[in-house]
Amino acid sequence: MIAQCDLAAGYLAHRDAIDAAVRRVLESGWYILGQEVAAFESEFAAYIGVAHGVGVGNGTDALALALRAVGVAPGDLVATVSHTAVATVAAIEMVGARPLLVDIEPETFTMDPASLERALREAPGRVAAVVPVHLYGQAADLAAITGLAGQHGAALVEDCAQAHGAMLDGRRLGTFGDAACFSLYPTKNLGALGDGGIVVTKDEALAAKLRELREYGWRERYVSHVAGVNSRLDELQAAILRAKLPALDRENARRAEIAAGYDAGLAGSGLALPVRRPGASHVFHQYVVRAPARDALRERLRAAGIGTNIHYPVPVHLQPAYRGRVLLAPGGLPASEAAAREVLSLPMYPQLDDDAVRRVTAVLREIGAAREA
Repeated sequence: MIAQCDLAAGYLAHRDAIDAAVRRVLESGWYILGQEVAAFESEFAAYIGVAHGVGVGNGTDALALALRAVGVAPGDLVATVSHTAVATVAAIEMVGARPLLVDIEPETFTMDPASLERALREAPGRVAAVVPVHLYGQAADLAAITGLAGQHGAALVEDCAQAHGAMLDGRRLGTFGDAACFSLYPTKNLGALGDGGIVVTKDEALAAKLRELREYGWRERYVSHVAGVNSRLDELQAAILRAKLPALDRENARRAEIAAGYDAGLAGSGLALPVRRPGASHVFHQYVVRAPARDALRERLRAAGIGTNIHYPVPVHLQPAYRGRVLLAPGGLPASEAAAREVLSLPMYPQLDDDAVRRVTAVLREIGAAREA
């Protein structure tokens, strides 16, 4: 069986460094917000190219705390996409704001600036922030999106949960907005062995506000100056992330090699293959193809011993918890709905070997040939 994602392989690739990091923390006697968290915050911020990092409990909390820190208030609107992990929208509602969902570009699966422009122009209230999602490791059109957010007085908070290390126009994603949020969930390009998240920013005052908000609003211990929450990256996860961070670029390069293998092997297959935005480096958190008969294709791959996944099968605005009560951009979200019917994530993780890539492409070509016959 070729797995779609293999977390055990990721651990084994870094076992010695991870085991040493865990032992170091266990022997230290300090397990929450200590030297490991501070060091990881500094190292990751430097890697992204900003001054400040604030570790939190998970990626959803990272988004919610960043929205609060940039001034989003209960009742405000926050524009984002519907073709995303539901965490993006859940975070908006966690701060009492209202999601305003816009459509995606069908080729890149990221926020469509034209849909965003219509949504901002006709919004029934203050749009306090725009949250573009760099989905699957692909950069959103930040030049257009940043301009639109600025014209409407909205903060820009990048959702980089799937884009660790990706670049646009020579800059890391995460350096364009007022703040940027990364999930450190185990499946991510840089993943912990449990939950974790981090917010990065160039703004010192914003970073100070985030540090207050993540721990009860404390400036000094036991005294809350604002109403905060308990969302802290723990020392064990920070140490594990520090052990893995030096390999991130190398592992992203391997993802790109795997993607190139798929590109070559699937050329002419009839599948719609991933498109790269000009001027951007795609880090292939997922390698996502489109197929009109997606579900039948997935079943045939499963029968051939090839694992796949669907990211994401139901757009947020059509899920039972949100259907009929979230605001949509004028014209609706047809590209998001079409993508949900057709997307399929092929096996993708840095330890996937070339033989497995060739096996996946061979099976897909066989399926295509059988369909044509």
